[in-house]
Amino acid sequence: MTLAARHQVFHNLHQTGCFVIPNPWDRGSARMMAALGAQALATSSAAHAFTLGRPDLGTVTRDEALAHAADLLSATPLPVSGDFENGFGDDPGCVAETVRLAGEIGLSGICIEDTEMTAGTPPYDFALAVERIRAGAAAARALGRPFIFCARADGVMHGSYALAEGIRRLQAFEAAGADLLYLPVPPGKADLAQILAAVTRPVNALAAGPLKSLTVAELAGMGVRRISTGSQIARLTHAAIRDSVSAMLGQGSFARLGAAASGTEIDELLTCGSNAS
Repeated sequence: MTLAARHQVFHNLHQTGCFVIPNPWDRGSARMMAALGAQALATSSAAHAFTLGRPDLGTVTRDEALAHAADLLSATPLPVSGDFENGFGDDPGCVAETVRLAGEIGLSGICIEDTEMTAGTPPYDFALAVERIRAGAAAARALGRPFIFCARADGVMHGSYALAEGIRRLQAFEAAGADLLYLPVPPGKADLAQILAAVTRPVNALAAGPLKSLTVAELAGMGVRRISTGSQIARLTHAAIRDSVSAMLGQGSFARLGAAASGTEIDELLTCGSNAS
């Protein structure tokens, strides 16, 4: 699939229906997800940081994130979107530059947060937050081809503002030109329903927190357009490392290794994933 075709596919996925966009953290996980039927992929800033032996939030540079995204983009024929935290700078011009660079390497979309990458991840002042999204959306349009610009309101997840403020920001981000709106980890299903009713652009929901108990069909029925997994799958993998190694080193038991996939199965998925479309 050509890059132009990938961009169009990604754009089309956001126009109707609902789809799951899993978040790989390396070439192997990307290929496995592609082989298992993913229609598109997105990087995860947290999962990528984990592969570098670093904690989440503000520990990865823009150059590192772009190189990582380009690596995933080359691993499968699927469209890829970049989870690029706050755009790697506070200034609206920095967000616009990050969008331009994301488009330059062939990404089909980007996700930008409204929080600073400093201790406590405080939210940007409302006016600045909106201006940052306006600059990023304008840069996305300047690419001259389909590119999904996703604006995130992360203060509810970080506990720095209430749901009402998050919705106010999403509405302002929509007016500023965002293609997709995203408020991670609302308190529950009813709160997600409020978000969906408050905006007209497509909404991304994160399969985390209370929303993990809902199915794809239930989220789709509510009107969610895209479902991402963030670092959930990576952290599930890390849990397997923690539990299996703790058991063998602490209790001398290798029983947990019985759940491992066979090498043959993984080989087949990796081979299939490199050609999936």
